[in-house]
Amino acid sequence: MWLGVDVGSDISLANAMGREIIAAGLANKEFIERGTSGFEAYKACVEKYTLERAERETGVPAKAIRQVAHAYAKAARAELCWTLGITEHHNAVDNVLALINLALLTGHVGRYGSGINPLRGQNNVQGGGDMGAIPDRLPGFQHVENNELRGKFEKAWGCKIPPKRGWHVSDMLRAMERGELTALYVLGENPADSEADRQRALKLLSGLKFLVVQDLFYTHTAELADVVLPGAAGWCESEGTVTSSERRVQRIRRAVPLPPGVCDDTEILFELARRLGHDWGNAEPELIWNELRSLSPMHAGMSYSRLEKFGGIQWPCYDESHPGEMFLHSRLWQNPVLGPRAPFSIVEFEPPVDQLDEQYPIRLTTGRRLDSYNSGVQTARYPSPLRRQETLDLSPEDGMRYSLREGEKVRVSSRRGSVVAPVRFDSGLRPGLAFLTLHFHNQVATNDLTIDATDPKSGTAEFKSTAIRIDKFQEC
Repeated sequence: MWLGVDVGSDISLANAMGREIIAAGLANKEFIERGTSGFEAYKACVEKYTLERAERETGVPAKAIRQVAHAYAKAARAELCWTLGITEHHNAVDNVLALINLALLTGHVGRYGSGINPLRGQNNVQGGGDMGAIPDRLPGFQHVENNELRGKFEKAWGCKIPPKRGWHVSDMLRAMERGELTALYVLGENPADSEADRQRALKLLSGLKFLVVQDLFYTHTAELADVVLPGAAGWCESEGTVTSSERRVQRIRRAVPLPPGVCDDTEILFELARRLGHDWGNAEPELIWNELRSLSPMHAGMSYSRLEKFGGIQWPCYDESHPGEMFLHSRLWQNPVLGPRAPFSIVEFEPPVDQLDEQYPIRLTTGRRLDSYNSGVQTARYPSPLRRQETLDLSPEDGMRYSLREGEKVRVSSRRGSVVAPVRFDSGLRPGLAFLTLHFHNQVATNDLTIDATDPKSGTAEFKSTAIRIDKFQEC
């Protein structure tokens, strides 16, 4: 069943489903009592989210919400999966917590074939987080503000680690505005095109005192850099590991030699450290991995030989006799529960920040097409039979409303900027909803339109919900 929820109304939908599950007596009372906390507060919170209210806020018929709530609660096995449509909002974390509440309410967690799964948009996003690419975490999700956990890293690395949370990208941009961040090292990212409110990002990046870019491609961000370091292609020119959405760590192996003059990314970092007075030794991937295993308990049992033997292992894997965990949170079904109970969260519906009005009456949402990826750096350089020029996708009804022809160019404006794009009609879009990708900024600079309204918990911008208007365009 496809519900077709209005953009940005996910919490209202999830809370209404929760209310219906409770009212129908379909909540898993045994699991709630054993493995969770905060149920009564959650129950009180969702009581006001009637099916009728949710229909008004989400655009989904009350009958359909009831049907999917009952189907989910009654299923022997059920999984909640989501992608950036849930997380690229100003209340991204609350959207996810609303879904987690449903899994706890029904007991669809900690068991084979049931669970929650944030599907990753590209290879090794999970691995990046596992390795500590999170503002408040060291490798293995160990909190940097925990003295004991931080202490073992300081001992192994022979240095002091700042005992406080760092900045995510949105924090960094704000720090640039304050003049607090004046130098930046960008590795494998293209913020000049990928950030919301692109003109703001360009201004801030251009105003840095020193910018280093390390990348496989000469990106728009690299054009702004003082120093560009050419890196290796991780999928065919590097050795190491990647981690999938199911927490499976797998080996990757170099398939082709590096081009002349190009170093592996780790070799670049090791050489920079040496020139800055710190000899980290040999940049051998297995040695680096073994250091990680010595510091991250959830990776301790994953030797290269075991990864090779089993074709990958799912963390946590605590020692070399451990097979890895097929699924997480099974402890919540134990009696008594080992460790803390899983808490319900109180989350309330908030509409998108960029509100619709008479001047900006259309909701723009952004995303990807099958043949391309993000700002196009990795995909635009090779041909694809699926690829076509960037278009503003509209419903046929909106095409009639604005007296537009397929292929006609229009001016698309938001409260931040405007772009020109040809129109394409898509019967899968409802009236009042438009779609653009971020792939082709040389054709249509979509992020000149998007809003830099960020989630205070994750720093994620609200790429998925922009208020726009469409005007006829006259070429000079």
